[in-house]
Amino acid sequence: MNGPLPTLDARYPHRATSWQLRTQTLSLGRRPLLMGIVNVTPDSFSDGGKYFASGPAIEHALRLAEEGADLLDIGGESTRPYAASIAAGEELDRVLPVVEGVARQTTVPISIDTSKSAVASAALSVGAEIINDISALRSDPAMVALAADSRAGVCAMHMQGTPQTMQNDPQYQDVVEDIHSYLSRRRDELREAGVEGECICLDPGIGFGKTHQHNMTLMARCSRFHDLGCPILVGHSRKGFLARILGNSDQDRTAATVGAALALAAQGVQILRVHDIRPLREALLAFEASGGIDGGEHKLAE
Repeated sequence: MNGPLPTLDARYPHRATSWQLRTQTLSLGRRPLLMGIVNVTPDSFSDGGKYFASGPAIEHALRLAEEGADLLDIGGESTRPYAASIAAGEELDRVLPVVEGVARQTTVPISIDTSKSAVASAALSVGAEIINDISALRSDPAMVALAADSRAGVCAMHMQGTPQTMQNDPQYQDVVEDIHSYLSRRRDELREAGVEGECICLDPGIGFGKTHQHNMTLMARCSRFHDLGCPILVGHSRKGFLARILGNSDQDRTAATVGAALALAAQGVQILRVHDIRPLREALLAFEASGGIDGGEHKLAE
């Protein structure tokens, strides 16, 4: 026996422990927070069309909140590979009634999943706390100023290319170090443009311009990003790399999503963006209680 395993804090001393949103501060403990996915789209890869109407989408969001979601991410434009983009007006028509309806009925912080400043601005005006932008606030020139002026929480994601091109033979010299460098630069650029550092969350972008091996390498080494000093968000839920691990593209991916989530929790990842809140929450609670985050021997020693 080699003695107790080092605690999460000892393993990752630069790991962020809070995230400043528009009107509140999230405390980031050892167990990851769960961001529930609400797709108000007809064509998302996993549940497209199921919650396309405002009523079912609001009901779904509130159900996720009841199941223990710490955040709710509402989006109106599919970002799956080769998805077609839509106009801002159409995206607004999809998401604004949902954001407004959810904000009236729950205190769970709402994130707007968009790359359009007009959509983000409207969502913030009716209660959203976070801008979650897969383009890292690059697609719309007005987005950075909006983020700075609103003091909203911001999630900046890495993506190689666009949803229409990202899976056309993505290449990296070193996928982890290349993305680390990108996120470091983007963090600094956002700060220089007036976005407060405490408001910035970073996402390595699992599945966005990555091969299967790229995704697997990133999943195994997400802890590398802690030294950037920002919360890390990972969206791995139900994605294709899990189907490849299972060897069956038609198989339900919930259990695989849970398994990968535990590996991310052990690396100290602070936020997991997922479809299925209840099984993820229960698995993480048991994992933490069993010493899986800080190490079993350390837990017993306490």
